[in-house]
Amino acid sequence: MKFNDLNLSDPITRSLKDQGYEKPTPIQTEVIPAILNKSDVMAAAQTGTGKTAAFVLPILSMLSNPKNNYKGHQLRALILTPTRELAAQVRESVNTYSKYLSIRSTAVYGGARIHNQRLKLRKGVDVLVATPGRLLDLYNQKAVNFKNIELFVLDEADQMLDMGFIHDIKKIANLLPDRRQNLMFTATFSNPFRKLAKEMADKAIEISVTTDGEAGENIEHYCHPVDKSRKAELLIELIETQNWDQALVFTRTKHGADRLQKQLEKVEISAKAIHGNKTQNNRMKALDAFKNNRVKILVATDVAARGIDIKKMSQVINFDVPTVAKDYIHRIGRTGRGGDKGKAITLVSADEFRLLSDIEKLLGQKLERVEIEGFEPEHVVPAKEKQKPKNKKFHNRGGFKNRRRSRKG
Repeated sequence: MKFNDLNLSDPITRSLKDQGYEKPTPIQTEVIPAILNKSDVMAAAQTGTGKTAAFVLPILSMLSNPKNNYKGHQLRALILTPTRELAAQVRESVNTYSKYLSIRSTAVYGGARIHNQRLKLRKGVDVLVATPGRLLDLYNQKAVNFKNIELFVLDEADQMLDMGFIHDIKKIANLLPDRRQNLMFTATFSNPFRKLAKEMADKAIEISVTTDGEAGENIEHYCHPVDKSRKAELLIELIETQNWDQALVFTRTKHGADRLQKQLEKVEISAKAIHGNKTQNNRMKALDAFKNNRVKILVATDVAARGIDIKKMSQVINFDVPTVAKDYIHRIGRTGRGGDKGKAITLVSADEFRLLSDIEKLLGQKLERVEIEGFEPEHVVPAKEKQKPKNKKFHNRGGFKNRRRSRKG
């Protein structure tokens, strides 16, 4: 199947051609016709599957269709996202695909001047991308009008629920017209998501092209056992010897991201860090520098990088093993896209073994342990978890000492 077979409007297919896209991804093949048919949709798809275009393309096509009695610059489509970065990225996608349309769009989110956002809304927009908190602020200031909204999108709904946006989402939904099309996208069909979806659209079409433990087929997974104190040293060694053009590196904490950035810059490896304590302007500048190859390494926390689309990313490095196994799937979803091969590399110390074991259970496979010469760990990372002997006294062997050390890191 090709995009020309999906009944998208001519301006949309022209913009797709400009981008070099001919064939839709599996999620796009299933979701686009359902949206064009004006059905409510709840869809599960991982990052990197073309999910954003799956709803942006048909929305723009519907807005540009004369038979829909379209009047320009009235707010008719509202897209909610959990983070500022994702809001900016979705808005960028709207701009790309509306190249041949007289459609206005903007994104509103915290961390940016609300006055400037009010001015843009006053000029009139057709598609608004927003984070929940800032949208409610603008509504309370009477800067945005919901009365003509026909399409309501929840993007990365599971993350919004995890971040505690449930009450804001319900409040916004209750302010919208009853007659509207609801489109809900999530990484997994969790119970909280299903409950919310049922409240918003009881008869929504359910579409899934993923499972909780599904990772890209083109991704090679392996881990490097290493003592925690030598992780930064090993990462520098890999960057210098593997000839990486660029790499996305995940840390568990904001402090860890900043510290790693400084360690890399100290040895003249260009790096930027993005996390929740950075200003919106700094985060967007860092992401832009990375996307345009002005920075070699982007260090990110999970929340800051969720949903970020970076093309041609050859490898993702887990500097810290994620505490939640599902986050591993989200992290590595930035590589191995569009048929390209990718690598998911995890630096793991002995105290992170149980976290690694949870990931392996989710994936249904063991991650190959590859020790790097000169970085062999003092504390071995086992291949599988040992069963505690029954009725025998437990000997710590320094484990609590190591755990205290890990907290400092």
